[in-house]
Amino acid sequence: MEELIISEQDVINSICLYHAREKLIMPEDVQVELTYEDDAGFGAEAESNGQQTFYKEGNMLAALRIWVEEFLELDPYGTAIRIELHDEEGIIAYVSQ
Repeated sequence: MEELIISEQDVINSICLYHAREKLIMPEDVQVELTYEDDAGFGAEAESNGQQTFYKEGNMLAALRIWVEEFLELDPYGTAIRIELHDEEGIIAYVSQ
């Protein structure tokens, strides 16, 4: 199978869904900003109800596994997921089986 690309918007959507399920709120009520720092790697900041939650790359991968299962209809644990910073497309993810 060729690699599938998860766009930056869908990476954000996956974190909104992950955060919403964790906090028992609607995904539409979550705002997410993706981050990358050379020393810390990838991360995301989710805001809902005036509170901020910071997620590290491991949490992002967990969120993407939910996305892979529910929206791409693939085995979330039988796929490799790689997050990368792309010059033009932002923070995207590659999925391969």
